[in-house]
Amino acid sequence: MLSYRHAFHAGNHADVLKHIVTIQLLRYMNQKDTPYMYIDTHAGAGVYALDDGYAAKNAEYETGISKLWERKDLPPPVAEYVQLIKSLNPSGKMRYYPGSPYCADKVMREADRLRLFELHPSDSKILSENFRKLEAHAAAQGQRPTTRGKRVMIQKTDGFLGLKALLPPPSRRGLVLIDPPYEDKGDYRRVKDTLTDALQRFATGTYAVWYPVLQRMESRQFPDQLKRLSANGWLNVTLSISTPSPDGFGLHSSGMFVLNPPWTLEPVLRDLMPYLVATLGTDSGAGFTLESGQTVARYTGTRRV
Repeated sequence: MLSYRHAFHAGNHADVLKHIVTIQLLRYMNQKDTPYMYIDTHAGAGVYALDDGYAAKNAEYETGISKLWERKDLPPPVAEYVQLIKSLNPSGKMRYYPGSPYCADKVMREADRLRLFELHPSDSKILSENFRKLEAHAAAQGQRPTTRGKRVMIQKTDGFLGLKALLPPPSRRGLVLIDPPYEDKGDYRRVKDTLTDALQRFATGTYAVWYPVLQRMESRQFPDQLKRLSANGWLNVTLSISTPSPDGFGLHSSGMFVLNPPWTLEPVLRDLMPYLVATLGTDSGAGFTLESGQTVARYTGTRRV
């Protein structure tokens, strides 16, 4: 919906989960020399100021990145994620938080391609401006260009529809990130229908879906619907930081559902999810679930690291 602005939620616990998983998927893609395409159907603004504007209003980053910023005991995948964010904040002060497009750009290689969709007119404009600033900064530092040429393309359009024209990518290698706002309950159906079509066009692609874990029926049924899609495998991980509020408001839990996941992802998450629960959790309702086609693991508790 065009009323949604991700800046309100930048850097929260859901972003921590989403971006750690996304970085791990990109690292796996980098292991092969053949270039690949990263497609973000709901790219947002790219970079968010935490000390001003929407992000400062609710300060949701205090539930996520803020709790990891000064820690010295970060597991390697979490440390890589935090270091990527610190590279955007050379002063050492936590002022800016990167969205998925910035995280992807920093992890991907020069020959790989980014295709970014954002329908919101203001965020689409800011996304383009942010990438132009990143390109100028890279040029000033003698680094590779970021946006010009064929590497990054940004389109102000519906990502659900734009995805169809890009599949399959020329190299037959690709990662698709789908994370709509879900303010409209129809988004759950659109994600499922989009994935059904995408798997027909590009059966071997990796598809990562972020979703909120809510009390509403559409949210509760969503993972089981995705498990029934015709993919070669799936992985579902959720992170809860607290007990749901009695009125059902507020985001206490979110998930990442990955179709055709790399075999490396599950053991990495099995090791680091207890740390995220212990570090980000606020009460006895904190916990995680980790499921694949074969295994289920659960952790609950308020243990602090």
